[in-house]
Amino acid sequence: MTTVNGLRPAWRHLVYFLYNVILIVVALILVPYYLIKGVRFGKTRRGIRERFGWYDKNKLAKLDGKQVFWVHAVSVGETRAAIPLIKVLRKTYPDAGILISNVTETGHAIASEIKEIDACIYFPFDLSWVVAWSLKKIKPAVVIIVETEIWPNFVRHTKRRGTKLIMVNGRISDRSFPRYLRFRGIFSLLLKQFDAFCMQSIQDADRIKVLGAPSAKVSVSRNLKFDMQIDLSAIPSVEQIKSLYRLSPDLLIWVAGSTHAGEEEQLVTVYRQLLAQFNNLVLVLVPRHPQRTRLVADMLSKQGTPYRLRSQLKAGDTELQSGEVLLVDTIGEIMPLYKVADVVFVGGSFVPVGGHNVLEAALLKKPVLFGPYMHNFKEISQLILKSCGGWKVENAKGLAERMETLLQHESLRESVGLSGFGLIDRNAGATAETIAVIDRILKDGDVPV
Repeated sequence: MTTVNGLRPAWRHLVYFLYNVILIVVALILVPYYLIKGVRFGKTRRGIRERFGWYDKNKLAKLDGKQVFWVHAVSVGETRAAIPLIKVLRKTYPDAGILISNVTETGHAIASEIKEIDACIYFPFDLSWVVAWSLKKIKPAVVIIVETEIWPNFVRHTKRRGTKLIMVNGRISDRSFPRYLRFRGIFSLLLKQFDAFCMQSIQDADRIKVLGAPSAKVSVSRNLKFDMQIDLSAIPSVEQIKSLYRLSPDLLIWVAGSTHAGEEEQLVTVYRQLLAQFNNLVLVLVPRHPQRTRLVADMLSKQGTPYRLRSQLKAGDTELQSGEVLLVDTIGEIMPLYKVADVVFVGGSFVPVGGHNVLEAALLKKPVLFGPYMHNFKEISQLILKSCGGWKVENAKGLAERMETLLQHESLRESVGLSGFGLIDRNAGATAETIAVIDRILKDGDVPV
């Protein structure tokens, strides 16, 4: 009997059948979870409907009759990485429809603000009939998956329609690669259905080839995150931002962005140590997931550390004092906060989450610190270190030492920040290379409309 990609047809059908059964079981758990979150945030009811392929009547109206680009970006980091690509897609294909999908609420909130898109939805659950129904409604000509978000049913049904399927900003982390290798047969089956892979680095390209991607379809287009097209002119002035957040002009401001459970306690401990030497220092904590704010607030209360919630600040409030913590319980304010920071710590790196994007701080010429767990941003973090745009700290003790050095020397903070900004300037260009691949794929054959 003939085999395809190492799997006999009967086995392939069995694999998809078992996969769908597992997803049904998982959905029985996840749907109540989303409904409970909906009660807390007031938004998930729509998210649940969209994840089952049910859209509001006018949700997809702007896509009717157009060549549709469907960009999938799972969360905040992927969404921000996709923004420069989406902007160029709009200029290159002005008559096309552009849809972006997300999995997380935070990613969805960022995506909804992108002016160049025509629709923003939650990504459908990867149940076979849900995916088929969603694709039938949206009718994409091209599906662009940001980084490595591979869903078997979505890939299979996308190609059944004859839709072009492209991975951009692709990466295979050190932690993921061994896991993927265990299922190489399945990955090979899926990867061979892609039309192109635009990978971040040579290592990422080599790894996806090992997993089964055809070599002729793989190229190194570098990292889209270096092409961040944030409109810095749209960010208010330092004076305006400090007034908005009730931060005195005389304060030294330490912003800890995208923090996770297990990190805030360490950061607050270091903060309290630093206060003995710096009586004009304020810590701004920005949890990656705002729904954790209550837990962080409880921790601060138990430690006897005074704090204020961002959502409760208003004009006329007294300015924050050294020793207080500004706890940010809102979404989409990280860039203004980084702009007024003297030092930035990027979270997800003191715990094995894998880190977050350090380039946002570098774009604003700020010195950036991060912990040892940066496997999701391995290349970027190594480049930041090599360019002297920031430092890796192994633990709270190392963080306290680096913070002390930076807070003591303004000229050092400025030089480190400028080095990080120079790194971005030198590595820009991934968007143009990615668009060139997309253009080539579209010209290779007809696509559905």
